[in-house]
Amino acid sequence: MDRRSTPRPVTMSEHPHTAPPATPSAPARAAPEARPAWWVRVVSRAPLALLYRLADVLGWLAFRVFPYRDAVVRENLAHAFPDWDPARMREVRRQYYQGFADMLVEVIKSATLSEAQIRRRVRIVNLEAPRAHLAAGGSVLLAAAHQCNWEWMLLGLSLELGYPLDAAYKPLVDRWAEREMKKVRSRFGCRLIPAKQLLADILKRGAVTRAVAMVADQEPTTSERKHWTRFLNRDTAFYMGPEEISRVTRFPVFFIAMRRVRRGYYEMHFVPLSGAGERLAPGELTERYVQAVEAQIRSAPADWPWSHKRWKLKKSLYAGR
Repeated sequence: MDRRSTPRPVTMSEHPHTAPPATPSAPARAAPEARPAWWVRVVSRAPLALLYRLADVLGWLAFRVFPYRDAVVRENLAHAFPDWDPARMREVRRQYYQGFADMLVEVIKSATLSEAQIRRRVRIVNLEAPRAHLAAGGSVLLAAAHQCNWEWMLLGLSLELGYPLDAAYKPLVDRWAEREMKKVRSRFGCRLIPAKQLLADILKRGAVTRAVAMVADQEPTTSERKHWTRFLNRDTAFYMGPEEISRVTRFPVFFIAMRRVRRGYYEMHFVPLSGAGERLAPGELTERYVQAVEAQIRSAPADWPWSHKRWKLKKSLYAGR
């Protein structure tokens, strides 16, 4: 967890971190990181109704003309829902691509959405349990999944929680994109921490009462500890970050469930996964998280990222490590 293990951002250059040469090329090397995001601000100021028109076009193109990772989407859905008929499969694929396009424009709109707009569009149903624990002076761990619009989830939680919020994230490869996404995600006070530094940061700032949030349904890398289980009818490796952090810190853990109410409007509610200091068998907390994620996906299949290559790791190769 020390700083040396943190993945460093890289660019298209083969050697982005070599010492700057004493030549006129040095300023040019820094230019991509310094370029302004004026186009994002301009597009973001367009009304959401207009941006959704753009999303309609993008969703149609992605589904009918240039299917994005169509083979991956079909394979993932076929494994997860083998009993679906072709008509149901086609409709969920169409909804998925449209939702993907909607989220794209919603993320762009995030750069200029006001506090009132976020509060109106992201409703939190039952914040009482985690907030009561925070009010008593204890920190909490919040685990979410890539369901619906997790970027607006973070913005809504930043506004409504009423306590410091830290969020783990994986640094982006492109330094310009990294900078702009951090600006958007931290607009309402959220503090962003690279995932590999999270536990060290929690221990270092142990006296701070706060909520720590993380999205934990991504595929773990080969260097991370992992828990194997059945997920959507397949052997699947899960990142054990929430479980390991909970075991060390004794924080209570809540799952953040998010559902789409209608276009551009979402609802969040908190599902308790473990109590403060609760002793669980190894893997039990991760299993509870996996069950919560799968239940959420099955209730709204089109809102999970099926185009992601989630099952690249094979149990036969890694389960014994």
